[in-house]
Amino acid sequence: MMNPTTGLVLEGGAMRGLFTAGVLDVLMENGIEFPVCTGVSAGAAFGCNLKSRQAGRVLRYNLKYCREPKYCSFRSLLTTGDIFGADFCYHKIPEELDPFDTEEFEENPMKFYIVASDVETGKPRYQRLDVVDENCYEWIRASASMPVVSRVVEVEGGRYLDGGVTDSIPLRFSEQFCKKNIVVLTRARDYKKKPASKLWLYRRSLKKYPNMFKAVKNRHLMYNEQRDYVFKREKAGDVLVICPETALEIGRLEHDPAMIQKTYDLGRKAALDKLDEIRGFLA
Repeated sequence: MMNPTTGLVLEGGAMRGLFTAGVLDVLMENGIEFPVCTGVSAGAAFGCNLKSRQAGRVLRYNLKYCREPKYCSFRSLLTTGDIFGADFCYHKIPEELDPFDTEEFEENPMKFYIVASDVETGKPRYQRLDVVDENCYEWIRASASMPVVSRVVEVEGGRYLDGGVTDSIPLRFSEQFCKKNIVVLTRARDYKKKPASKLWLYRRSLKKYPNMFKAVKNRHLMYNEQRDYVFKREKAGDVLVICPETALEIGRLEHDPAMIQKTYDLGRKAALDKLDEIRGFLA
């Protein structure tokens, strides 16, 4: 089932993205597809499995490797400069340990965009991914590379970090293609982002990139405005929101398999509870 005028927007949130993974698996299991999907950060890293039609893959590799230091750990940060190991997460897993279906990804006609933040300009970059190659994995890594705990990612002549810093919920971007959109959020409806704490850490980490630091400093303003816009469009009938009922308990760098499973299951429940509404919205 697909409505050619309805897009899908996936917010990030590090391991809160397991909620999104649960939502996406329910959509795939019920044959619900989209002409355009835009993912940010974890929404990009996990959302790419929608285009490759690999239901269950995100949960599977997170459960298997969540306690592997090469996957996510402060040891990885100290030894490589990335808290999520670049080689292990973006090459070893998709190329060997839990293979990404590159053929299905490239054959699926859905347009899949990721958002990365250009550290030089402090502006978002929207990159469409059609072919699985070195640049594809690097664009996804760039989208999910959080400041302070990640190295700047150099890809196709640019330098990038976490797309969530400059466009956390890219609904306006998706509206260029689709009047109606389903938006998956990883925060509850009543959430309001506060100004970033420990700005001195960001200032030191981004000293070469003042525009990126400014984006970090003002991110809460951008984020809260975007949420207001999402709910305004929902009220107008052009957006359907899927989000947690209450704040997710999972940590940004979660290592507990039980919590990973719980968060994924909450995403599944949210999608299943709205399944009839989703079908009606797409009709």
